[in-house]
Amino acid sequence: MKLSDDFDARRLRPRSYRNWRLRLAAMLAALLAAFGVLLAMAGAATLLGRPPALGTLNDSPGAALVLLAVGLTLLWLGIAIWRMCRRRLRRPSDLSLAPHLLKKRN
Repeated sequence: MKLSDDFDARRLRPRSYRNWRLRLAAMLAALLAAFGVLLAMAGAATLLGRPPALGTLNDSPGAALVLLAVGLTLLWLGIAIWRMCRRRLRRPSDLSLAPHLLKKRN
């Protein structure tokens, strides 16, 4: 079968959408994880006997424990969202193949 000059194979593949939403979500997730690290460090510093880093917000050990727990939760949540966004960004979207035929990637 002879191919005509106006044939373009790129038309057969679906057009890929812009990844700016996933990139923005990954950036916000990284900021959330960094904020979680800072909160966890402030809570741990108060528990270890250092002066409170956030003023009167974590004067007592109970408040420091809450701050540490919130910080670790934000860190875990930020890393989970960041990994999900990175996985979706790296997923091939050109051809629809069965998952067991694709190359193994992290």
